[in-house]
Amino acid sequence: MEWIDGIKLTDDVGLKMAGLNRKKLIDQGLYCSLRQLLEVGFFHADPHPGNLVATNSGALVYFDFGMMGEIPRHYRVGLIQVLVHFVNRDSLGLANDFLSLGFIPEGVDVQSVADALQASFSDRTRQSQDFQGIMDQLYDIMYGFNFSLPPDYALVIRALGSLEGTAKVLDPAFKVIESSYPFVIGRLLADPNPDMRRILRQLLIRNDGSIRWNRLERLIAAISEQASESAEEHPSSGESSPNPLRSKSFDMHAVVAATEDLLRFILSEKGQRVRVFLVRDIIHAADAFLQDEVVGCMFDEKPEARGSPESEGHDTLKRVVNGFRYLRQAVKLAPEVWTEMLVRMALTPEVHRFTLDILSSLIIHLKGKIPETTWEYLALKMNRGILVEQMLCGEVEGEARSFKNSFDHGHGALNGTPAYASCPYRKGIEVNQRKLENPKALIY
Repeated sequence: MEWIDGIKLTDDVGLKMAGLNRKKLIDQGLYCSLRQLLEVGFFHADPHPGNLVATNSGALVYFDFGMMGEIPRHYRVGLIQVLVHFVNRDSLGLANDFLSLGFIPEGVDVQSVADALQASFSDRTRQSQDFQGIMDQLYDIMYGFNFSLPPDYALVIRALGSLEGTAKVLDPAFKVIESSYPFVIGRLLADPNPDMRRILRQLLIRNDGSIRWNRLERLIAAISEQASESAEEHPSSGESSPNPLRSKSFDMHAVVAATEDLLRFILSEKGQRVRVFLVRDIIHAADAFLQDEVVGCMFDEKPEARGSPESEGHDTLKRVVNGFRYLRQAVKLAPEVWTEMLVRMALTPEVHRFTLDILSSLIIHLKGKIPETTWEYLALKMNRGILVEQMLCGEVEGEARSFKNSFDHGHGALNGTPAYASCPYRKGIEVNQRKLENPKALIY
């Protein structure tokens, strides 16, 4: 038995007098509980404010161990998988999780469960952000499918609910699922177990094989940001204590190992569909680059000035560029580890074959794309020359409007004819027609 002096988490004055940071206390409590739940498997099931105090040094102390829970490894893996499927809004994956974990009985139509979950994901009026609200919503949806929680999971739900309630005392806006996500990603990256690697792939790769570029970008950004913060909080002097959620969630050696594992999966036979989608996305990104950078420079236009909506290729290109920028920052923190892995991968024949596939696909695609872009450029230049000559003959907007009318008349006569449809200057003519909507823009 030991006497411990501490400050109740509900004691605002005491916390301020001790100079304790509320955010760090929340992070520390969340880290402790998640580590108990997802790593150790033996956890405090009732971490409400009365069972936790903060010491003057900033440590958290747990009291009252009368309600403890134990969760086997396969349940811990299942809990992480449920979270990933929930974040991905993968209703079928979530329904299968419920079946494998014993939340719904054998014989229930899994597809019906998935349809009910998907309907709830689509209904924004029923969306909830806090943990208790999500659980209430889940119970409402699953009531008709004999949904029930095994005793082990019932204690987990209680622990997470109590944890969120305790954290809300310090920060009313706290969301336990959202805040747990970085730790869960850290577990996926750090654990080489095949089940955890499979869940990581599910997080980043859709069932059809396409890449979730938004998730990949967020993951790389989180690794870069948190690794940078860890380096800043861990100076050689060792004076400051690092944020537990951040410094312990992303170990760079584990990140590199997980990255290599993911690359090897993509290059394997099982990753064939992923490679097909990767080549497709690379081609879309190349098209977007050609349109924005090359054509934009030739036409002296900014992408936003064209008024055309962003394509899938533009979105992919932006995410890839951002991802590489974040990755570069992460590589700087452990260049030896990353370089060793990248060199090792670069020497594999699978990388050579896939690189050739990408290059050949780009060459075939751009073989037709570049001439089209060239004709568009020439057409615009020629038509601009005509417009400038016409404008030099008149000094007022009326002349421009008169020319626009004659242009519209001529364009209307041509439009729809076979000759016009096959004309290589057609795109340039249509571009100029849009420009003529604003005669002032024609006065150079």
